[in-house]
Amino acid sequence: MNNFNFYSPTEFVFGKDRENDCGEYVKKYGGTKVLLVYGGGSAVKSGLIGRVEESLKNNGIGFSELGGVQPNPRDTLVYKGIDMCRAEGLDFILAVGGGSPIDTAKAIAIGVPYDGDFWDFYSGQARPEKAVPVATVLTIAAAGSEGSPDSVITKTDGMLKRGCGTDLIRPKFSVLDPALTQTLPAYQTACGATDIMAHVFERYFTNTKEVEITDRLCEAVLMTMIKETPRVIADPDNYDARANIMWAGMVAHNNIVGVGREQDWNSHGIEHELSALYDCAHGAGLAVIMPAWMEFVYKHDVMRFAQAAVRIWGVKMNFADPAVTALEGIHRFRMFLRSIGMPINFEELGAKEEDIPALVEKFGIGDGETGGFVHLKAADIAEIYRIAVRAEL
Repeated sequence: MNNFNFYSPTEFVFGKDRENDCGEYVKKYGGTKVLLVYGGGSAVKSGLIGRVEESLKNNGIGFSELGGVQPNPRDTLVYKGIDMCRAEGLDFILAVGGGSPIDTAKAIAIGVPYDGDFWDFYSGQARPEKAVPVATVLTIAAAGSEGSPDSVITKTDGMLKRGCGTDLIRPKFSVLDPALTQTLPAYQTACGATDIMAHVFERYFTNTKEVEITDRLCEAVLMTMIKETPRVIADPDNYDARANIMWAGMVAHNNIVGVGREQDWNSHGIEHELSALYDCAHGAGLAVIMPAWMEFVYKHDVMRFAQAAVRIWGVKMNFADPAVTALEGIHRFRMFLRSIGMPINFEELGAKEEDIPALVEKFGIGDGETGGFVHLKAADIAEIYRIAVRAEL
């Protein structure tokens, strides 16, 4: 196991109707004037925004609204939020929704005190040094942004999807009410579940040795998702299954399952180009890319993939030929994704094979390579996309 620091200061406010306590927690963490960031009309129509606003009013906290966050959130709304915070003296940002409003709120938070363009943080030209406090009310278990130091934003000019990570944007508190996810369509639920599983797999496939504790934690989260996702798709009102998934989503990405081990994240980077170009759901893109990446890299450490197949998917170990076991595990992952309604290849996602050169170019490594479990060159990324084109059960 590698040396590590683990810092996860977010206070999690978990359970039914806990969104009614938002004002109390904003006050606890020093907020006096809030920017309320949310997505489409569903949060308004459901009455959730109204309940949050009422809680803020009851605690004497002023607020301004910034709605309209899109999936694969754009930089344009970030700029608007930064301007609002500066002009109105807003000192706290509360995101209501899933990963897109939360990531937007985080980008605004580091942009407000910065003299330059917030995109400098996402292009790697600068590191944040200050941030406005952020908190969340989660409505979909997926991105894990409610407990993570990460944010992903799409730059409209060129449709570049890039991430920024800093502990400055870990939420001060996050309200997790599983009941808020019960109205989600089955497709969104499945996309979220896929994203959660991908966050764990990006950590599970590692070159670091002797990491049994985090291996077992990863396996527990993945097995929970395998059990609970079909249950909530069959019965959207299953609160207990929703609760397990919501907590699994947070655990999957606050890095408790990833400490002390090298991580990968190439599947996420490769997928980001798909969702930037086609504006598809991130989870759906991961359902296509992650098994393709697994097929490309599994020979690098056949026994780790065989271990995943045995421990997670219940495959019987073939000691004479562990590669058979490893490939069966990847196959069962694809079967699971198909069973919950996810696409498994380019055609089902709406992507086009002829766009592969453009996707690779936008990935942006040129003649270099990207690190991780297996270091990838541009030609490798192109081959992973081609595997995703022809994938089938």
